[in-house]
Amino acid sequence: MLIALDAMGGDYAPEEPCKGAILACRKKPDLSIALIGDSEKIKPIVEKAEAGVRSRLHIVHTDEVITGSDSPSISIRRKKKSSLVTAFEMVRSKEADGIVSAGNTGAIAAGAVLLLGRIPGIDRPGLGALLPVLNRSTLLMDVGGTVHCKPINLLQFAQMGTVYMKIFCSVENPSVRLLCNGEETIKGDETTAAARELIEKSQMNYQGYAEGKDIPAGISDVVICDGFTGNILIKFGEGIGELLNSQFREEYTNHTLPKIGLFFMWPAMKRVMGRFDWEKKGGSPVLGVNGSVVKVHGRSKANAISYALTGAANFIEQNGVGRIREEIASGTYNGNN
Repeated sequence: MLIALDAMGGDYAPEEPCKGAILACRKKPDLSIALIGDSEKIKPIVEKAEAGVRSRLHIVHTDEVITGSDSPSISIRRKKKSSLVTAFEMVRSKEADGIVSAGNTGAIAAGAVLLLGRIPGIDRPGLGALLPVLNRSTLLMDVGGTVHCKPINLLQFAQMGTVYMKIFCSVENPSVRLLCNGEETIKGDETTAAARELIEKSQMNYQGYAEGKDIPAGISDVVICDGFTGNILIKFGEGIGELLNSQFREEYTNHTLPKIGLFFMWPAMKRVMGRFDWEKKGGSPVLGVNGSVVKVHGRSKANAISYALTGAANFIEQNGVGRIREEIASGTYNGNN
């Protein structure tokens, strides 16, 4: 299996993506990775890997990079020699089995649609994020792939999210909720209300609205919203986590009693932090396109990228795209049943 890695995508490229590729190859002996980007910068990092891993890392040189400030659709059309477009072309030509990138979210979503195409029956792709919530994993969708949604888009996100949780997280009958500003059915705007009616008519395990406060407690297997709301939600959560971390560090550094307390609390704290480790969730899949595409946080380091690569490999091994295509074509989860 060969996965195309956009080695120039993300805040710490190409060093961290390349290190992540090395870690992933160590975990999966049958995995090969195409490192796409500036070969002069990539080669010295790859050469540090042991021979068995190095033989499965293939450098594909490109001259251009799509940055975070580039227009998504325009950059995909104009920067044809960029690392991201080259990765998509490798998937489209079947040279690679999937793509992983920590680059421009909009460009990844646009490239997935323009270069790989949508699955029949899906109007817009959705970017899912597996959240490390209490006692389960929750797929939040969309988190930035489609900012402005119609009711049909939210229905299709629920369809794809249900299938994804079944095949990737082994959830037999995934529960689905719509993110809303209240639990009562009278809440929500026209789009949310119309999407609720569509999902209620389907055969999905719909359990009502979810409020933002409910998500960390693991209220549902799948939570659906538009990409604008979802992106703000996960970034707010990241900000809270970083704030708490910095405050604990400050208390520990400047006061004696917290140091003593930490000695006794550290084992429990380590277990709790392990439950909420987002890096191990394997990135955000772009669902609804004809290819395995995984978006990683732009600030991801090697460990998070390695999990995204192995997660993408597992999704490919389970024929994730094909199974989503089959489920959508069967009409099992459509809103007309």
